[in-house]
Amino acid sequence: MLDLMTVDSAGDLAPPAPATKEELLARVAHGDQSAFGELYDQIAPRVLGLVKRLLVDHAQSEEVTQEIFLEIWQSAARYEPTRGGASTWILTMAHRRAVDRIRSSQAGRDRDTKIGIRDLAVAYDHVAETVEVRIEHERVEKAMTRLTQLQRQAVSLAYYGGFSHSEVADMLHIPLGTVKTRLRDGLIRLRDELGVAS
Repeated sequence: MLDLMTVDSAGDLAPPAPATKEELLARVAHGDQSAFGELYDQIAPRVLGLVKRLLVDHAQSEEVTQEIFLEIWQSAARYEPTRGGASTWILTMAHRRAVDRIRSSQAGRDRDTKIGIRDLAVAYDHVAETVEVRIEHERVEKAMTRLTQLQRQAVSLAYYGGFSHSEVADMLHIPLGTVKTRLRDGLIRLRDELGVAS
């Protein structure tokens, strides 16, 4: 590429003026790696500063800045100079990418919190549970004494023994209907003794 040199008032050759970001971006769109290097040198500190201001974490800021420059390299052809300056285009891209990272991190934290809450073991008081079970057991034993001998026998076999109604009928040598009646009457009386609403 031919660089034009200008002559200053003393007659010395002056170095060419640095290319603008817009010119560099146009060259990057055509795959010019040296233009990309110059563009990086010119704007990387501003991009990193913007991203770091949003993310705070330096390591994440560097990672996001790298992603931004990769995106610039891949999408430089989409830049339209008529819609704004190259710096604005790049810094807007940086801002969006940083906000996306913040949202992604927040979503991850929210997901972890939900999973953590779900997996959190609820404190369990074994002593209180044991006392409650014992008190309920004593109440049921007291209420069982208020049943007739026949009702107590049927309820004990069916609910404490785990036998079916048919098995209770066979064991007591009585009809199935009689077993069901004794169980129903016994349970009604137990409910009334325990004060349980139906």
